[in-house]
Amino acid sequence: MSGLEDSNDESSYTSPPVQRAAKLLRYIGEGGSLVNIRAAAATLGISRTTLLRLLHTLETERFIERMREGEYRIGIGLVSLVGESASGQDLVRIALPVVTKLAEKTGLSAHLGVLDGREAVYLARRVPNVPLASNISVGSRVGAHATTLGRAILVWMDPEEVRKLYEDRPLGQYTDRTPSSWAALEETLRKERKLGYSQSDGLYSDGVSSFAAPIFDKTDRVIASVNVTGPTVFFEMADGRRAKIISAVLDAAKEISLRLGWRENASGKLHATS
Repeated sequence: MSGLEDSNDESSYTSPPVQRAAKLLRYIGEGGSLVNIRAAAATLGISRTTLLRLLHTLETERFIERMREGEYRIGIGLVSLVGESASGQDLVRIALPVVTKLAEKTGLSAHLGVLDGREAVYLARRVPNVPLASNISVGSRVGAHATTLGRAILVWMDPEEVRKLYEDRPLGQYTDRTPSSWAALEETLRKERKLGYSQSDGLYSDGVSSFAAPIFDKTDRVIASVNVTGPTVFFEMADGRRAKIISAVLDAAKEISLRLGWRENASGKLHATS
């Protein structure tokens, strides 16, 4: 038998260069600074030369994007891969026209996102031609418990899986309304599941409101979500406006789900209010 067949050491199958690249991507995704290359290399446990080579390679592959000198963010090349793996198809390509239409219809910023652990990752963003539109960027990562984009996915996951993610762990608090404990988050998710959508008035940012709905694949599994966000006053400009916004978000989530092969059933998922 070959040495590979005889070996029981899983570490012998790992690739150190790939591990270093993965570590760097996580560092950038978490907002780590690269202004001081030497300090960043020390933090990552790699040499300065290796770090520079990794940055050049990842930028060439569009896995990262340079924002300004020494600052990077996750690039569209990697974001697109996340979208594809989420559904087995090009999720971003399929959803983008619907997200664009949602932003135009509501006059609010519209986003598409997926869940990565305890974070919501923004895959697409469309903003209306109005002041005070959302300034969150593609590739941004936010605590899923604090944003409707994340909770709309958590709501439809296996409750035991969600509990393992959050129980006995600190929850980042963005405002005094953000769920700050597992008990508070569990209650919020219970209420939002009953509603069929996630909602926020200042849970992530003071003076900002949002609605989100889940996106399902052909196996009826939640894989992503779509939301709209804007100043709270934009949600209250006319009687019945909130209901119309909720209906538009549910319709958008339903359309994307159907395009991904999901079929309507009697589960009560994605039931528009209009």
